[in-house]
This record gives sequence, C-alpha cells and structure tokens, in this order.
Amino acid sequence: MGVLALQGSVGEHLAHLRAAGAEAVPVRSPSVLEGLAGLILPGGESTAHERLGRRDGWPEALRAFAAEGGALYGTCAGMILLSDGIEPPDPRDPRALGLLPLRVSRNAYGRQVASFEAPLEIPVLGPEPFPGVFIRAPRVAWVGDGVEVLARHAEEPVLVRRGRLLAGSFHPELTPDLRLHRLFVEMAMGREGRTPVARAG
Repeated sequence: MGVLALQGSVGEHLAHLRAAGAEAVPVRSPSVLEGLAGLILPGGESTAHERLGRRDGWPEALRAFAAEGGALYGTCAGMILLSDGIEPPDPRDPRALGLLPLRVSRNAYGRQVASFEAPLEIPVLGPEPFPGVFIRAPRVAWVGDGVEVLARHAEEPVLVRRGRLLAGSFHPELTPDLRLHRLFVEMAMGREGRTPVARAG
C-alpha cells in the first residue's frame, strides 16, 4: 500500500495503514506505483494538486494504475483528484483525474476556521458512528451512475465508492479509528465483503 507523499497528512495515513495490518510506503514518484495494491491520495493544499496535474506524468500514471486494478482512496482534496471536476466547472482546472463520476465544490463546508467534527453513520463499517473530521472539505455536488454512497452528513454524500475507488470529504487519518483504512486495505486486496471491519480503533 502507498500514500501519495507530495503533501498532506502522509505520516498519519501511513501509520493508520500499518496499524491496519498493511505494509505501507510513501510514494513520491510514479515509478513507485508498480507493485502497489492501493494508494491513498491525501488531503492538503489545492495548489499542490495543481502542480501534480502538470508534472512528472502523474495524471497518466494514476489513471493507468486504476485501469490496471489498483485501488485508490481520495480524502478531502484527494476526492477532488478522483472526481470528474469541480462546480462550477473550470476547464483550466488540472486537478480532476476523471476516474469517478462525481462533481464537487471546493471548500464548500467553509474555511479552516469553520472546521468541525461530526459522527457519521457508515453501515459498511458496523453500527458504531465514525468520527468525521471536516477541514476545508469539498461538498459533493453531483453523483453519477454506479457510485455507491456509503455515508452522508446533513443528507449530503460525504463518502462514496465505485469498484476499487473510494473517496471521502473528511479526514479519517486524524482520528484513532482505523476502520476506513481497514476497509481500503480490504478493497485493495480484493477482500471487501469477506472480512468484518466493524471494530473501531
């Protein structure tokens, strides 16, 4: 398993993946993708994602990784990367990879000072609510065909899945709860639906 290590909460995601039982490495070059089962695209500054969209063959490498069966999990700004694009549309925006039929609005839950935490009902993780940490979070404006909504906040989707792609508006790595990282590891290893992930922590 890997974590895109250009910016964001890289260390926290690595620690959660390792605690979930996976080998995990930081990924700073597209060449490191070879041999990985899954990759987390962490949240962070959108300017870093702008640079990623223009350098080192990253967009092509990530699309190829997904096409070859690699699992991807985008958190917060990482959700924007996996999406079809932002609302309102901006053809100059290089962030979106177009891997998920999903459109999002950047920072729609407010700026840094408006960050908040809310319990989320995520049935696939079991009955215990998951602590959703929202920091300059994107809001889902549109969900396309084949996208499964796993969780909502105030009736709006905040966690979605399609095949081996997972995307969420919030930061699971900033909580002690490992269930979402366990779910992603199971998705990447092709075991989702077979191994229970209901245990928190």
